[in-house]
Amino acid sequence: MSGDAIQSVLQEDRQFPPPEAFSADAHISSEEQYQEMWQRAKDDPDGFWGELARENLDWFEPFEQVSEGDMPDTKWFTGGKLNVTHNCLDRHLENWRKNKAAIIWEGEPGDTRVLRYQDLHREVCRFANVLKQLGIEAGDRVTLYMPMVPELAIAMLACARIGAVHSIIFGGFSADAVAERNNDAQAKLVVTADAGWRRGKELPLKEAVDKSLEKSPSVEKVVVVRRTGYDVEMVPDRDYWWHELMEGASIECEATPLDSEHPLFILYTSGSTGKPKGVLHTTAGYLLGTTMTSRWVFDLKDDDTYWCTADIGWITGHSYIVYGPLANGATTVMYEGAPNWPDEGRFWQIVQKYGVSIFYTAPTAIRAFIKWGDDWPGQADLSSLRLLGTVGEPINPEAWMWYHRVIGGEKCPIVDTWWQTETGGIMLSPLPGVTATKPGSCTKPLPGVVPDIVTKEGESLGDNQGGLLVMRQPWPSMLRTLYGDHDRFLETYFSEVPGSYFAGDGARRDEHGFYWIMGRVDDVLNVAGHRLSTMEIESALVSHAQVAEAAVVGFPHDLKGEGICCFVTTTVNDNSEELKAELIAHVREQIGAIATPDQIRFAAAVPKTRSGKIMRRLLRDIAAGRENIGDTTTLEDYTVLAKLREEDE
Repeated sequence: MSGDAIQSVLQEDRQFPPPEAFSADAHISSEEQYQEMWQRAKDDPDGFWGELARENLDWFEPFEQVSEGDMPDTKWFTGGKLNVTHNCLDRHLENWRKNKAAIIWEGEPGDTRVLRYQDLHREVCRFANVLKQLGIEAGDRVTLYMPMVPELAIAMLACARIGAVHSIIFGGFSADAVAERNNDAQAKLVVTADAGWRRGKELPLKEAVDKSLEKSPSVEKVVVVRRTGYDVEMVPDRDYWWHELMEGASIECEATPLDSEHPLFILYTSGSTGKPKGVLHTTAGYLLGTTMTSRWVFDLKDDDTYWCTADIGWITGHSYIVYGPLANGATTVMYEGAPNWPDEGRFWQIVQKYGVSIFYTAPTAIRAFIKWGDDWPGQADLSSLRLLGTVGEPINPEAWMWYHRVIGGEKCPIVDTWWQTETGGIMLSPLPGVTATKPGSCTKPLPGVVPDIVTKEGESLGDNQGGLLVMRQPWPSMLRTLYGDHDRFLETYFSEVPGSYFAGDGARRDEHGFYWIMGRVDDVLNVAGHRLSTMEIESALVSHAQVAEAAVVGFPHDLKGEGICCFVTTTVNDNSEELKAELIAHVREQIGAIATPDQIRFAAAVPKTRSGKIMRRLLRDIAAGRENIGDTTTLEDYTVLAKLREEDE
């Protein structure tokens, strides 16, 4: 093994084949079909993707070439013209789907709206005309800083309809973070709301926009959705109410034919200590990637009610609440609020209320559900569910098993998906009608995805050797650049392993060809010369009956170089030294002496971004006794940080 390889210590041998009835009706229904597709996509990518693009997308002008140029500067479907909203809306109006629910929306207070495809089309056309009226043209950047309301989906689709580039900023970001993103994108217009609901409280969004505009000279106008009735100041000749502009807008707006490589959106990655990275995705390749992965991974059918619980402010919401499902003519559920408001049963009540058949959420949320107890899902009828999914981080096997048993009733395949903002769509995932899943593994690459696990020198590693996860071949939905900074794009993603896209994650591939994500490489610990994955230690801790969640970080250690500090949230009110000793022994038993924790710290919760990712940088500072520094604008709950600091004193 190479000296810089990551040692894999997690062992998981349980397997769950797909139900025969599911396989019989699935879009991809056999291992042979999958292997044939994957091999063809690898050996003849232009033939594979070209055929899918012609069959699954509507084009105003056909493309001349499928791909052009080597990675990282590959262009896709050059010469072609199309429009994303024509593919997501207009083509469904030509058949029975025009009366089908496109978006089922539920607000946190319980208000609801259903937009059929023809309703959504009408609203998108109206707001596209509003954008034109406000001087927005193709190529202009528009910031969307909004709660999870239908107007957010309408606004992003309206931008795409006229060729404006949307930049969605999650509603939890601070005014300074909004200003920074406005300035980087040189945004011309901001669409926001008076406020949004979160756990019964109003989150003032327009106030944050007003503060951000003191530092955002490029922004000329603001459109405000009235959501909660929160009192806001409207600046004359700059600020406009959404409902007033929409009243006079025409419902006729032809979709603009756009080049395949026309920019569709910029999305800034969050939680970094440095300048945010504006990931740029383009039109045709991104649309094809999200269309096909939605169909393959979620096995979307016309009678499905599909719910992805993410916020549209993150890439998961872009790809798998809006663009992917709508391109497939699916019914997609949007929910505005928190999963535990007014109580911890809210998600399961929504599943029952709308007969949700496909449910896609984050491991962080699943661990919270476990902590809240089985009684909450037990109070709802979850029999409509036929497929479950996870996204955002590796899922530990015990959380996977709970999800399988309690939510899926041991009958629903689970698709554990690995992908990133930068990849645009899902890259590694079980196919629910094909793959015998293993708890904690994202299993195999989708057709068109050619991964490898390598050393820092780029040498391929063998089975069960942990290393860097890279992509050897370009794919249509990959990012094209970082907005305004192509040099940083090349340095960030293509300099570590020349000729390959480096994801930033460590992984291993087992003897069956299944991939196991081991977490971010910068989350790897170097303990006495052994490189250990924090995810695997966390998984061992969570497998203990009294642990709901764990976050593991390193800290400077005089003897070992780096020590192991474990922040643990328990299912019981027991912070005793006896439980600490029991957990240390449990990790030793599960993994071995190599991974013995140096510190166990009990915490009511660990700091996370609003998208559910653990903010390990802050935990590393606490473990090392440093003051916390850097960007905390995405922190879900500041009291968590305060409590952890108190416990440290």
